[in-house]
Amino acid sequence: MKLPIFITMQEQPGLFTQIGHRIQEGGPFAMSTIIFCFIIMIALSVVAFINLKKNPARTAKYKMLINQIVLLALVIGLFNSILGLIQAFDSIEATGGGEPALVAGGIKITLLSPIFGGFVFIAGRIVTFILTWLSQETNTDIVKDLK
Repeated sequence: MKLPIFITMQEQPGLFTQIGHRIQEGGPFAMSTIIFCFIIMIALSVVAFINLKKNPARTAKYKMLINQIVLLALVIGLFNSILGLIQAFDSIEATGGGEPALVAGGIKITLLSPIFGGFVFIAGRIVTFILTWLSQETNTDIVKDLK
């Protein structure tokens, strides 16, 4: 018997539910640290956009901080991935071999934190690109007003 489409759509977990499950699978310490870096990046971005025309020097400082915090998120993700691979190889070594399905599942979980760290890094770099672009336009307007 074929189910109506609205019933089958309700069986699928939502996007935020899937992201929540992936965050839990990726390891609580590293993933929560990456999320914390993402929240800090958003807060710094908002403050940088507010100060864009008021104080260009302060905006440059916030751009630098955004770049540093998103780089930290990426490095934490990669570090957690390496630790996960070491643990996976230790367990394979201890058992004398590994089922391909278990190894694939372990690699999938190991790659979750670099993916989230990479997402935070890319989002932060996009924000700093936009801030740089807008601040150059603001500086050009200031120079035109001085002439």
